Amino acid sequence: MLLEKVCSSELKDRNPELLRYQRQIILNEIGIEGQIRLRKSKVLLVGAGGLGSIVAYYLACSGIGYLGIVDPDIVEESNLQRQIIHTEENIGMPKAISAMIGLKKINSKINILPYPDEIKKENVFQYIEDYDLVVACPDNFNSRFILNDSCVKTGKPLVVGAVNEFEGHVFDVISPEGPCYNCLFEEARDEKLTRGIFAPVAGVIGAIQAAEALKILLNIGNFLKGRMIVYDALKESFREVKFLKNPACNVCKG
Repeated sequence: MLLEKVCSSELKDRNPELLRYQRQIILNEIGIEGQIRLRKSKVLLVGAGGLGSIVAYYLACSGIGYLGIVDPDIVEESNLQRQIIHTEENIGMPKAISAMIGLKKINSKINILPYPDEIKKENVFQYIEDYDLVVACPDNFNSRFILNDSCVKTGKPLVVGAVNEFEGHVFDVISPEGPCYNCLFEEARDEKLTRGIFAPVAGVIGAIQAAEALKILLNIGNFLKGRMIVYDALKESFREVKFLKNPACNVCKG
């Protein structure tokens, strides 16, 4: 009751943040201290497509203080079916810039740093060094491997998501405690994208990624460390796949 009074509309003029985030602040697991922690947090989002759109929206709405967005692509009309952060008027614009414009309309108080660039081995450490956590939403294995390697080396938490057709999966890489992306997908190789994506699957997986990112930053709940959630939209089912460090992994040294 005390927090509800603190967050009441009577204090709107004195502290608008209390009103905006009151539904989070009244949660025992978050409170005012947790909200302050989110405001001070810095998250790097790699990929502003289907998954990244959802992650970006929820992180911005939740009050993340600094959100970096890395994406080398421009907005195309075919993106709009699932990449809901972009609009028709932004077709031809770099996705990182388009995402910033959309997020600023939702929450003008947070800091958005757009990077219209591609994550590579040569620049990845430059991008992640100033951030507390990385959310991987690229559409290729190579970028995920690069992010996994760099996050394991620097000890930064990484939330990984991927979608294909009617399915998607998500898990956390928290080194050195848990297994890494390479432990699971060492043999994976990129294939030419010829299959489609059922738009709501990106929404489901992106929302789980956002939830994991917020939980890790707040240090609440159980993380998807050594656990992968797999969603099947056709069956409308979730299943949990548990996995351990691979003793032969050359990244986290199993």
